[in-house]
Amino acid sequence: MDTELKSMNPDPPKPEQPDPASRDDGSNSKDDRPLLKSDSNRISSTTGESIEELEKKFAAYVRNDVYGPMGRGELPLVEKVLLGIAVVTLVPIRFVLALIILVVYYIICRVCTLFSAPNRDEEEEQEDFAHMGGWRRAVIVWCGRFLSRMLLFVLGFYWISVSYRDIELPDQNKSSSQNEGKDQSEEPERLGAIISNHVSYLDILYHMSASFPSFVAKRSVAKLPLVGLISKCLGCVYVQRELKSSDFKGVSGIVTERVKESHENSSAPMMMLFPEGTTTNGDFLLPFKTGAFLATAPVRPVILRYPYQRFSPAWDSISGALHVFYLFCQFINHMEAVWLPVYYPSQEEKDDPKLYASNVRRLMAREGNLTMSDIGLAEKRIYHTALNGNISLPSVLHQKDD
Repeated sequence: MDTELKSMNPDPPKPEQPDPASRDDGSNSKDDRPLLKSDSNRISSTTGESIEELEKKFAAYVRNDVYGPMGRGELPLVEKVLLGIAVVTLVPIRFVLALIILVVYYIICRVCTLFSAPNRDEEEEQEDFAHMGGWRRAVIVWCGRFLSRMLLFVLGFYWISVSYRDIELPDQNKSSSQNEGKDQSEEPERLGAIISNHVSYLDILYHMSASFPSFVAKRSVAKLPLVGLISKCLGCVYVQRELKSSDFKGVSGIVTERVKESHENSSAPMMMLFPEGTTTNGDFLLPFKTGAFLATAPVRPVILRYPYQRFSPAWDSISGALHVFYLFCQFINHMEAVWLPVYYPSQEEKDDPKLYASNVRRLMAREGNLTMSDIGLAEKRIYHTALNGNISLPSVLHQKDD
């Protein structure tokens, strides 16, 4: 399920001067983290840079686990032995169990949608079953949450540390006083979206198990066996990056409409967005695209972390197939989820979505102890190209950052 959004105004906040001190120095203010600078022009004209130099430039995508860059590093003997044991024990069992869970949930979704017509938007080629009501929707949601957690358990995430932080947010006192003046019978303002940092495809499984929201996916996902129907039951927003018709709303327009619908209609599916637009190694926070904030609705920030000793579950500079294989080979995997309070935008933030996105990003960086970086998907492609030994980097620079 592709979450790398194209048209969501990827305008990064104004770069800050980096703090020369180390980010691990406890005396530093969390707001003054070093900002990793984008230097794609220089790398495009340089063909002989070492891996160490590349890692400094593109630190947000560097793997720091035992398996090395792209998961192809030289492994110690102990790790090779552990992999060998896992291949003949864990991998077959996990593969079969994961497939069974996927098939079972597909059958549940198929039965629940058997005599129901999907919600269609012919103009935007959207189709979903997330707007169903009654027992059918209840079964799909409950089973989806339960089986998603079971799938994470099968993959070695036996315990997931979940915490809820009660912190004072900017302008929240003002919002609280305004709410107190309203009729006490009125419900609190409904969320528009859940916002999360993006580390791995495993993020999707966690959020499915936690709140079963809708995601953004490639239009081709809707046609995939098994996964296609499940994505429709999630209420995914399908996007086609290549389409540039003047009548097409684009990713930003569709997402904004869905966020507004979620905010105004209690029966509408909640939206879950990864505003970074791509995955990192989990230690950095990339610039936020503004699509999630254009609706000016309140958002709920969530910070995900994957502590590790041998293999990092982060999907940064490693291929999907190799990542899944190594993940299946790990006896135990770890995940932490930190839920921050609902962020209600001020009037100034409502008038300036870029400011709204920037402030939420700063909050998540501070509370998650993440380093803010101003590089993006274009630099990630450059880094991958260099790791693969392709020195024709200028061609990569002309690819659009989608």
